[in-house]
Amino acid sequence: MNSNFYIYMGLNLVSLVIMLLIVLIGVAFLTLLERKILSYIQIRKGPNKVGIIGLFQPFSDAIKLLNKELFYVYKSNYNFFYMCPVISFMMMMMMWLVFPFITNIYFLNYSVLLMIIFMTIGGYVVIFMGWSANSVYSMMGSMRSVSQMLSYEVSFILIILIIMLMSESYSIIDFMNYQLYLWYLVVLYPLFLLFFISILAELNRSPMDFIEGESELVSGFNIEYFSGGFTLIFLSEYGMIIFFSLISIYMFSNLLEYSLILIFFMINFLCGMVIFMRGMLPRMRYDELMYLCWKIILPVILVYIMLVFGFKFLLLMVL
Repeated sequence: MNSNFYIYMGLNLVSLVIMLLIVLIGVAFLTLLERKILSYIQIRKGPNKVGIIGLFQPFSDAIKLLNKELFYVYKSNYNFFYMCPVISFMMMMMMWLVFPFITNIYFLNYSVLLMIIFMTIGGYVVIFMGWSANSVYSMMGSMRSVSQMLSYEVSFILIILIIMLMSESYSIIDFMNYQLYLWYLVVLYPLFLLFFISILAELNRSPMDFIEGESELVSGFNIEYFSGGFTLIFLSEYGMIIFFSLISIYMFSNLLEYSLILIFFMINFLCGMVIFMRGMLPRMRYDELMYLCWKIILPVILVYIMLVFGFKFLLLMVL
């Protein structure tokens, strides 16, 4: 093989490692941002003791968590119990690895389908986490996850299907190329709002955090986790917040053509909106959550699918 091949592969691997490190550092500071925003919403001060204005607080929390004792949970299926956080973290990282950025040679033409597969596996991982812990609270959280995550995956995937129909491609790069003159955010603004609601439900964020309902389930499916296992669950959850913020920017706009700085601002804005939802809205009732999914969001999306097919058919007839 040509020596240039090994050089390109080496440089690509280095760029991927740097990107994953940046994601992990971003996750660390996203936790700090969340605690700061929530504290000001509740008219109090957030973390401000460790380092300048609390900048080193995430690293302090990570060291504290990883130093905790790791022990055997009584009557748990410990193989599943200890493997699930690792698999969850791997799923998050693998979703980032197939993401379209300039130096990534592993990016696929079917990247959207691969993203959907990883999302679906993530739901199963949550179920196994709750079941393997042998705890009533964990099992309740898992049972809720079956209905909530799978219900909102339907709306999530159908919205992605509409973007696929508009762009006639399975690739995120093509999604952006088709928005060169007119963003989908303008044409499909109601869909963007429904997509944002689906992201909140898919990430188990307030006001839809029934899997981790603090008032009745303490911490839900992950109540028995501690030390490194809890750290990995935490990292995967917040890594997905940043990932879905970036995905929604790429699906509904063409900001990459303008400026990377604008993308960073938009990622921060969307992450901030996810956090604001937690501070401003009370938790929904569970029946309202299911009603919203199956009787409001799903019919609207199906109407949009018929509209898109109708416009495509009319264009074919005219042309």
